[in-house]
Amino acid sequence: MRLTCEAWADGAFIPPLYAAGRRDEQGGVTFSDNLNPPLAWRDVPLGTRSLVLLCHDPDAPSVGDDVNQPDREVPHDLPRADFFHWVLVDLPPVLREITAGEFSQGVTPRGKPGPEALHGARQGLNDYTGWFSGDEALAGRYFGYDGPFPPFNDARVHRYLFMLYALDVDRCPVDGAFTGPQVLEAIRGHVLAQACYSGRYTLNPRLIEADKA
Repeated sequence: MRLTCEAWADGAFIPPLYAAGRRDEQGGVTFSDNLNPPLAWRDVPLGTRSLVLLCHDPDAPSVGDDVNQPDREVPHDLPRADFFHWVLVDLPPVLREITAGEFSQGVTPRGKPGPEALHGARQGLNDYTGWFSGDEALAGRYFGYDGPFPPFNDARVHRYLFMLYALDVDRCPVDGAFTGPQVLEAIRGHVLAQACYSGRYTLNPRLIEADKA
């Protein structure tokens, strides 16, 4: 099974169009277009009864003390943790692509609705649910896709892994407002094939300039 994306080369930098955050004209950061990227796949194995799509960032800081502090950087060697940006289950096995912006167009304060989604699928909570929990204006349940918005002072360029799983069950065995880790646990033993497509993203101006050099 192979997963592809026409918006950027595998492993390359993700265009800000598909991110939740971007640099602004004043040198700060702001919300971006937050479109879900266009994804396509082929060679789905026989016997596939549903598909699961996850996107996570394995480079999220495990400690938030230095996050978004203008006088210092989040150290490159700080231990990292997973941050889920998209949790989508029960995609029909005949589906072969998701178009740009089909599931997300812009950042929705307090989160997009769910879990019901297009194509009869269900979307789980992404990790902005926890990230914004202490923000009076943004706190809520964030279902569906919300793209990259890494700390603007992180010394590490973040990676974003889009993972597609072909399952031998019609319905992913999760219920309610489920999360990425819960889906990974639930599909154990049901995966017929999997595929990955990755991208990178940073809002650190030092790293952006280094990439241009």
